Parts: sequence; structure tokens; C-alpha cells
Amino acid sequence: MPYSAVYRASAQHQELGLDFYDVVRPAEFPQHILRYRNQRWAERVGLGSLTDEEWIDHLGRFAPLPGSFEQPLALRYHGHQFRTYNPHLGDGRGFLFAQLHDVQDGRLLDLGTKGSGQTPWSRHADGRLTLKGGVREILATEMLEALGVETSKSFSLIETGEELERGDEPSPTRSSVLVRLSHSHIRIGTFQRLLYLDETANLRKLLDYTIRTYMPETWRDDEADRAPAFLEEVCRRVARMGAQWMAAGFVHGVLNTDNINVTGESFDYGPWRFLPVYEPGFTAAYFDETGLYAFGRQPDTLLWNLFRLAECLLPLAQQSSLEQALTIFEPALHREFPSAILRRLGLQSRGFEQDGALAKALWTFLHESKAPFEQTFFDWYGGLLSVHRAEQSPSANFYAQPSFQPVRAALGTFDPAPQLQLDHPYFAGPTPCTMLIDEVEALWAPIAAEDDWSSFQAKLAEIRSMAEAYGAEKLIQS
Repeated sequence: MPYSAVYRASAQHQELGLDFYDVVRPAEFPQHILRYRNQRWAERVGLGSLTDEEWIDHLGRFAPLPGSFEQPLALRYHGHQFRTYNPHLGDGRGFLFAQLHDVQDGRLLDLGTKGSGQTPWSRHADGRLTLKGGVREILATEMLEALGVETSKSFSLIETGEELERGDEPSPTRSSVLVRLSHSHIRIGTFQRLLYLDETANLRKLLDYTIRTYMPETWRDDEADRAPAFLEEVCRRVARMGAQWMAAGFVHGVLNTDNINVTGESFDYGPWRFLPVYEPGFTAAYFDETGLYAFGRQPDTLLWNLFRLAECLLPLAQQSSLEQALTIFEPALHREFPSAILRRLGLQSRGFEQDGALAKALWTFLHESKAPFEQTFFDWYGGLLSVHRAEQSPSANFYAQPSFQPVRAALGTFDPAPQLQLDHPYFAGPTPCTMLIDEVEALWAPIAAEDDWSSFQAKLAEIRSMAEAYGAEKLIQS
């Protein structure tokens, strides 16, 4: 038996029935080359003892995992894409392959794919993923996890030996299949589809399943109270996700309603970017010509998406109670943002007002000075304990400006977080680990030209060192 003794699989999503998904077959690929295996999370779901060949069999050829689905499920959903409703969506190049439980906390987790072949929702596309797209998703998820963002995990990447034609990158280009590990693949768009089709019974079924499976604390015996309680919890979780993105300087790029899951976990990375400097209008997607999903507009966009979820729940609850539930979002965002900033700075909370004052002073400084975004958090991790390090920084001249003085004064009132690791080797160098677009392209270039993965592997090692220094590895293990 190649699985850990604590391995525990599930096929829970099948409870919803065939109105919610299509049973599909994976593509048959000419080649399977294992390019990435997330051993940390494999151990956490009981798959760490698989050999590489067994890994490829399950996550490249999609032989069923014991105790989960006999065949994959292509999930059905709709969504607003750049605020235009699209009723022709669904898993078009992916599927839900398996469900299994987190060994440490018991949570139900999904193994979902990207690039695993055509489904009824492919809309004449090839159902494939470029190798570069898979590499980019790994870099996004590893970096976000290290920076404290609750994100899906890139679990596996296998190169599949096909040549793909794409209009937005040099073609033909290499193919791959990615498997992600996520808390859930139930999206706002999953609810939207049922409203669009006027399937109230299925809407009720989806709501009850989602609450029982992912947030049982929101169950209310009275259905009229159940939907608003659920919406409140989704608002809290999505607000936390948005706050974490902002503190990480991250731009998702495509905040369509089908890319927002109701458990508030960031996932599905296409044209993402990290900020070089604070710039509210910074966009990730070249096709986002109006800046709809720009960095500074992400919280408003998330709230707009939550309004669409509220509309879906109107058949199940009073409008007034749903409107009241939506008011949870902004206060939650305002609580979560200073919390995310303090975590990034390695400081203990001093209460909402003082935490918020520090976050505001830092945000104002970043906006006015255009100091390098990630460098600033790196230099001042630990607060005034790092003042000598900051004085030696390439950004030291920014900290001598008057706009930094309110930040320095605020930092002086905060104590460092317990178990701060300023002696970690990560902090010995002058600059932080970053993931700007030029760096991503530089990592891909030797892979494309010479099949040289050494720079990519070195970058993953650097990100993991950062994760250790910031305590993200301990969060994973706890």
C-alpha cells in the first residue's frame, strides 16, 4: 500500500449529483515528465510515500485514488467575466480529480486539475495548459504562501509532450498538466448558474451542502436565516483574502465571479503580478484595458462579486437580511488589513486603532515615496529591532525622508511577534526574495531554451527560505 496510514480520501462532492457536474475522462498524453512535486503538502494529505511513478500514474494519467471518485468530475458554473455575464462556462480544461482530508486538521480538500483535457465545457478549446502557465502558477502559489496569503497549493506539474498553439506566447509551446490542492472549488459562479437556470431546489441543495461541508457554524434551522449567515461568513473570508493580497502587493488579474470561491481561498492564477512599488492603478492582465481589476480596485471588485452571490440567495432569504449580511465585508476588510500588515512586519497587535494607524502610515509612505514595495517590508521586519539593517538597505535614502517619520514613530510603539527569527540566514542579505514579472520571464527563459530548470529550483529554494524566516512553514506544519 503506497499511501500513508493516515491517508483518508472522500467522494463527498458526488452527493450533489449530476446536476452539478459532468463525469469525464482525462486526456491521454504522449509523455509524462515530473517537473514539480509538492512533498510538503503530499505528506499532509497522506500521499508523501508515493514513488514518482505512482505519483505520475495518479496525477498525470489520473488513475483513481482509493476511496475517491472513480472518474473525474468537470464542475458546472457560470460567471461574470469583466462584469459581462457568461452562461457558457464550466471546467473546460480541468476537473475535480479527488477529495481527501488534511492529516493535521481534518479539513476536506480538493485535488483539481488544469490542462487535463477537453470536457463538455471546453468551447472548442484544446483543454490543455502550457508548461509556462504551469510554472507561473507554481511561482505564484509558493510566493503567496510564503507571504501569508491563504492560497491554493500547486501540488503537481507534469510535462505532457504535446506542442500547443497559443496567440499570447511564442508557439508551438510545450504542454503540461497541473494539479492544485484547494479547500474548495465551489465558486460564486456555481451559485450564479443555478439562479440563471431558475433551479431553486438545487440552489437550496448547494447552499446546504456548502454549509455542512465547509462552514457548519453558519447552519441555521430556519432557512431564511441560513442564507444570510452563510453570506456573512463568505464576506469575512473574502475580505481576509483581499486584505492579504493587498499586504502582499499582489494583483490577481482576473477577478471574475468564477474565480472567487466561497471558502475565501485565493486560486486560479493567470496573468498575476506583484507590485514593484505601490501603485493603485497597476494591472496584471494586458487585456484589462480599463484597469477594472487593478491593484487598488481589488477590494471593491471583491465586494461587487459578493453582491452577485447575494443576488443568487434571494430565492432563499429576504432581501433586507442579505443586504445586512453584505455590510460585514468592509468592517472585516478594515480589521484584516492591519492584521495582514502586522504579520508582514513581524509585530504584535496593539489593538485595532493603533494597528490601523501603523498600516495607514506605512501605506501613505509607500504611496508618496514609491519606495520598493517588498524591500520595505523586508527592511522593517521586526520593527525597530531592524533599524540597523534598514540603515544599510539599498532603500535607506527613502527612510530618511519626512514621509517615513510617522512610520518610524508608529513602529516604536509595537513589540516584535513571539518567535521572531531575525537571525535567520534570509535576513543576512541586503535584498528580499521578489517575484516581479521580469524575474518570472528570466526563470522561464532557460527552461524554454535549454530545458534548464536550475534557476527555477533555486528560486523555489529561496522562497522556502523566506517562508521559514517569516514563519509560514510553521503555519503549514501546525
